[in-house]
Amino acid sequence: MPDLKGRVFDVLIIGAGISGIGCACHLKRELSEKSFAILEARADLGGTWDLFKYPGIRSDSDLHTFSYEFKPWSNPNSIASGEEIMAYLRETVEEYGLDQTINYNHKVVAASWDSKLARWSLVIETPNERFSVQCRWLFSATGYYDYDQGFRPDFKNEAAFTGPLIHPQHWPENFDYTNKRVAVIGSGATAVTLVPAMADSAKHVTQIQRTPTYILSRPSQDKLAKVLHSCLPASWAHAIMRWKNTRLQRYFYLFCQRFPKQARNLIRKANKKMLPADYPVEVHFNPPYNPWDQRLCAVPDGDLFKCLRSGTASIVTGHIDQFEPDGVRLKNGDFIEADAIIIATGLKLKMLGGIPITVDGMPVSVPNSFVFRGMMLSNVPNYAFAVGYTNSSWTLKVDIICKYLCKLIKEMDMQGKEICVANRPTEGIEERPLLDFQAGYVKRALHELPKQGPTYPWEMTLDYMADRRSLSDKPVLDPALTLSDAIVPAPHLEAEVA
Repeated sequence: MPDLKGRVFDVLIIGAGISGIGCACHLKRELSEKSFAILEARADLGGTWDLFKYPGIRSDSDLHTFSYEFKPWSNPNSIASGEEIMAYLRETVEEYGLDQTINYNHKVVAASWDSKLARWSLVIETPNERFSVQCRWLFSATGYYDYDQGFRPDFKNEAAFTGPLIHPQHWPENFDYTNKRVAVIGSGATAVTLVPAMADSAKHVTQIQRTPTYILSRPSQDKLAKVLHSCLPASWAHAIMRWKNTRLQRYFYLFCQRFPKQARNLIRKANKKMLPADYPVEVHFNPPYNPWDQRLCAVPDGDLFKCLRSGTASIVTGHIDQFEPDGVRLKNGDFIEADAIIIATGLKLKMLGGIPITVDGMPVSVPNSFVFRGMMLSNVPNYAFAVGYTNSSWTLKVDIICKYLCKLIKEMDMQGKEICVANRPTEGIEERPLLDFQAGYVKRALHELPKQGPTYPWEMTLDYMADRRSLSDKPVLDPALTLSDAIVPAPHLEAEVA
């Protein structure tokens, strides 16, 4: 771990999750002469995959697209567990020699830009001290949700319940649910993961959902991937699978958007095939919205449907009235007995890690900013961030953002410029929500997020192939970008890459 004090880095990365590690690898690959460091507030790498410890945690995207473009996924499981993803990230860190670049328990509490020096100054807190460090470029890889707390509604009469109340974001290490009646409140990816994972040991698991979710079974292993890995180099097999799956993801999304009625019928038909003949599919698997208005949930090898068929788990659809000492009462009068209640009600969004940002002493209002090319804030110099896709694998966006950032830094060096700013249009521009997505956790936080415009380069597209063309194939510079010099000659940057 490098000593940060008194250093001026070319790039500082906030966060050692999948985005931060990806950015560091791209810097190593494409800008090896640049100095950089990763600042991680937690005690270990992995971000999401280190934070969440609940039973069965796994990806809901295939790992041929969720893994990095430059680091083939060789594990036979296409839908991978949290442990497998963590192993992949640790292997990537070791392979690229990033161990000495990651500073754990280093929390960034403020970031300020000085145009005279063309430098960011970051205030960092550790368990023992508070100090500052400077950099030329700042890359926020903090994700988009609050690591400290998830979304948790207040339920009537909570205090009456005598058993444990658990949010999956803070799973207790010693919680034993063997032979216990468990109620899981929620219908998103976490809930549909927990139900089958707990059903093997629990006496019974009941999923309580207010609104159903679209759920599709996917094979945990891809037969084509197995064949390709058996006869081709890993990089070739990975590239082919990545090409195939990105297009399948995109085409299915477009099909759902353009033909929602047909998509709804297709998904419901697939659900019926995996459930008993008399199962009330229209009640428990019939969302009131169209497919992909919210993210679809993938269940590997139909594990959720298997436990519903076996009777080890069940689904109840309705509104909760109140908690009682030994369970949950619904508004229709039904009662669900429970020894433990899991409140899998989703995430609480926090953009850019909630870090206060100032530019030349003026606070940056993130909600009043526009996003340039899906990765920069308007009028904020030398600052980039990573927010992945909601309709595809997160990492697809991270890869192309980081490659573009490297090209942009190279262009600035060629021109001898120190400052890069995406200038907000002076003429009126239509404001649109950053994420055109109907999920509850997104809708609750739209007022905290930056805005997007209706057209390129201010549009936050959810189209990987379009983003790849705009960020990889189009010229690095754009009329909205301004490159300039620092007012004061920049101090010498230490050419250290740990």
